[in-house]
Amino acid sequence: MHIQHHTGFDVVGMATRTQNSIESTENSRIAKIWNDFLSQNLAAKIPDKRGVDLIAVYSDYESDHTGHYGYLLGLPVASSLRLTPNLAVKHVLAGRYKVVTSKRGLVTEVVPEVWRRIWSMSPEELGGTRAYLTDYEVYDQRAADPENSQIDVYVGLR
Repeated sequence: MHIQHHTGFDVVGMATRTQNSIESTENSRIAKIWNDFLSQNLAAKIPDKRGVDLIAVYSDYESDHTGHYGYLLGLPVASSLRLTPNLAVKHVLAGRYKVVTSKRGLVTEVVPEVWRRIWSMSPEELGGTRAYLTDYEVYDQRAADPENSQIDVYVGLR
């Protein structure tokens, strides 16, 4: 079981509000965020960034994985004081996180698969009960090729 304890950090990027029933349709808001973020090269425009790994933050949960939630795609930053217009900031809370690694494959397949696996995990398998406060995905060098990607999902625990 891979549990990490870490301090909180800020992520700056593009945000939306959605729910999983929307994300499984052609009206996916997350796909639009990814398309806009990459096509506008927003990673290069984020000030005070710490590193190059993209972070997708899930937060502001209405309930559990069936309700609405906030989604932000961006980069961790040293300071969020100099926000570029049209960008948002989200704070990833300090705490305990279960790290779940996806399989390797098409990013559009491995990301939904790893989340389905997480949703089916018991508290014993997770190492605790999900907090539904902040969760996040890390898109590092293993995700550079969208046809052969692997990501880590950090699931917030109580």
